Formats: sequence, structure tokens, C-alpha cells
Amino acid sequence: MPNDSDASTTAPTPAPDQKGHRGQTPVVDSAVAGFLALLAARRAPRTVDAYRRDLADLARHLGRPPTDARPEEVEGWLADLRARGQAPSSVARRAAAARAFYRHLTLLGLRDDNPAADVELPRRRARLPRTLSPAEVMRLIEAANGITPRSFRDRALVELLYGAGLRVSEAVGLERGSIDLDNRLVRCIGKGDKERIVPLGREAAEAVRRYLARGRPYLDRRHRPELFLNAQGGGLTRAGAFLILRRLAGKAGLDPERVHPHILRHSFATHLLEGGADLRSVQEMLGHADLGTTELYTHVSDRRRRDTYFSAHPHARRRR
Repeated sequence: MPNDSDASTTAPTPAPDQKGHRGQTPVVDSAVAGFLALLAARRAPRTVDAYRRDLADLARHLGRPPTDARPEEVEGWLADLRARGQAPSSVARRAAAARAFYRHLTLLGLRDDNPAADVELPRRRARLPRTLSPAEVMRLIEAANGITPRSFRDRALVELLYGAGLRVSEAVGLERGSIDLDNRLVRCIGKGDKERIVPLGREAAEAVRRYLARGRPYLDRRHRPELFLNAQGGGLTRAGAFLILRRLAGKAGLDPERVHPHILRHSFATHLLEGGADLRSVQEMLGHADLGTTELYTHVSDRRRRDTYFSAHPHARRRR
């Protein structure tokens, strides 16, 4: 995460930021600090950091704390973001941060209006999640076969990411007691510190069982509580999980740049829906707060079904 040094005292000659934007860096006022403190109690640290940077950027654009900004000033800020080449999704996210901040002020009675409520946002194209086919997932899993402690760990990690649809932060945050192998359940902490319980497939449960018996004891040099350990005996990090998948992808003949932990989560959801799982159950297993987020995977399933139909049915094949 970048250092949030723009929330400090005003510098006399500020340097341009990463987008080439130059302006004064005002002191963040108590209203922003209070909003971020309240946000930290309900949202993930990465979300709080993103909102902090967004509001600091708004303050930098205004040249003063953003508490009393007018609607036209917020519009000007968003226009400036677009002029700096920000992607529509980034502009929309920053507008959402401003809207949440001013909603907070209105609830406290510090403002009568929300100047970001009616700002015009750029249209965002809904990008369909990228997935692996079931055959590609099997190639990735088989690439982790081996009899070394790290091979057992890597196989368990891939099986768990795909078999339970965990986020990488959830997987590396698991402790030994987080998995009930007898009942094949995994208990994880998701976004906003929300706990959920996800069923675990037989293959994934067996991979974890083998890792606990024949892999983890040889890695556990520091008596750590984490389920997944690195070669030095410390807890496996997000970056470490990314590197493991990239290495396995190359070994499996897949594009290493395409394979990352989240693509296994996407594949988990898509393959469940293709297999007949209902949308609400998949939403609960993924830990999505909004059903609309889960519905994106139905479009992936529909597109794959349509492609299969046109390539396989004799009367549906497209003319060359």
C-alpha cells in the first residue's frame, strides 16, 4: 500500500503525484478522521486505506479539507480525475468514497445535503470474471503433485482455493483449527471481519489432511498457528501464494500471468453454477454482500454454454 503521507501538514512546494497532479496538501480535518475511524470498525483495512487516499485527493484538489465542498466542486474533481486518465472504475470508486463521507456528515447533522449524491458518473463496463476450465484446474492441481513438504502444502492450497472459493487473504489467514476435516467444513474470516462456513470437497479435505500429516510438521519450525507455512516456518503471505500459483501454472503449461488465486475463486463459482447450484447458495459460500456481484458468474456460465452450443450442435454451427 502506498504511504498516506498526503494526510499531513501542508508542504510549501508539493511535488506532483503519480498522475502528475500538483496542488497543496491540506491538513485532513477531524470530520474526515472521524469518518475513517468509524469506517475502520466495519470495513476491511484495505478499503479504509483506499477511502483515505480518495478523500486526500479530493482535499488536494480543493486546496482545503473537503467537509464544506459544493456539488460543482465535487463535479470538478471528478472531471479532473478523468482528465488525469483515471479509469472509469477508479473514478466511480472515488465518487463512492466521497458520497459515503458526505452521507456520514448528513447523518451527524454537520451538513444538510450530500454534494456527491447526484454527480454524473462514467459508465462502467461490467467485465466478466476470467475463469479456468475444469480441465485446466486439474492440470494446475496435478502440477502440485509430489512428496516433499512444500508439494503437500501447494496441493492443499490449490485444492482449498478452488474447492472452497476462498479469497487469498482468507486462505493465508486460516489457522489449523479453522478446518473441520471430519465434517469437511472450513471456517474463514472474510471482508468486514465477517465469518462464514463453507463446505469442503472430498479431494480438498484429503489434500489438507495429507499436508497436516506429511507436510506441515516439517515446515513448522516456529510453532505458528497459521495453517499454511512458508519454507522458513513463518506464515505464508499473499505474495507467497501468488508465486506458488505462478510456478505451478508454468509447470502445468498454463499462462503464469493468467493464473492467480482469484481466478480459482471465479472458477469455483462458475463451475458450481454450471453444475446446477442455486445462486443464493453460491452467494453465501462466496461471502458476497450483494447478490448482483454473484450474478456476474451466471453471465460467464451463459456465455460458455452458448459457445459450446454453437461449436457442438450440427444445426447451430456458424457459417464460415
